[in-house]
Amino acid sequence: MMAAPNRDKRRRRERGSLNPDDIIDGAFELAEQVSIDGLSMPLLGKHLDVGVTSIYWYFRRKDDLLNAMTDRAVRRYIFALPFPFVDAADWRATLGNHARAMRRTFLANPIMCDLILVRSALSQHAAQLGAEQVERTVASLVQAGLSVEDAFGTYSAVNLHVQGSVVLQRLYDRNKEQHTSVGAYYDTIRIDPDTTPLLAAAMALGHRSGAPDEHNFEIGLRCILDRASRLIEAGPQNQ
Repeated sequence: MMAAPNRDKRRRRERGSLNPDDIIDGAFELAEQVSIDGLSMPLLGKHLDVGVTSIYWYFRRKDDLLNAMTDRAVRRYIFALPFPFVDAADWRATLGNHARAMRRTFLANPIMCDLILVRSALSQHAAQLGAEQVERTVASLVQAGLSVEDAFGTYSAVNLHVQGSVVLQRLYDRNKEQHTSVGAYYDTIRIDPDTTPLLAAAMALGHRSGAPDEHNFEIGLRCILDRASRLIEAGPQNQ
């Protein structure tokens, strides 16, 4: 007896119906399910209902595909999202809001975080887009009264602070989900008030030493902004 056809099997795309944008769209959809590390060309072919050779026609290696995804992520990150620009007339508030918006965006989108924070340095196009963003911000800080060197250093410090906070928070969340000792560290650590009374007092108030939480993020951000304020108040001759 002839076997009944599999009616649940999805119909494969017609030859020539695939284009690079379709592949990139599918790669983002699949990465949301399996992560960037779990993304592979064979899995993507199944996800798109095409033979894997159709993907290799446009992207010969996974790295080529990831670079294209990174370029798109950077364009969305810089141009499509409503990040507040740094205004020279109110540089401290706008730079602080810019940093907070970056942190929220990265934490809310792990795929974008992985592509921009990890892979953007490998993509020349993405790096150029990022450089244009930094140029505008540095120009605003120079207009606010910082030297070029201090303006560049201030924004670099803000970027590093945001990225470090996001990466550590993601590692913490991932490990906590897996119930590892590392993930549970900040929740289970106990401080002896007899030997470390100051730490005990701080942690009794809900503070966590070295934790990538919002409280510690704001402290670090305030330190960077305070330094820039002092430099502006000192004037260019003392910078």
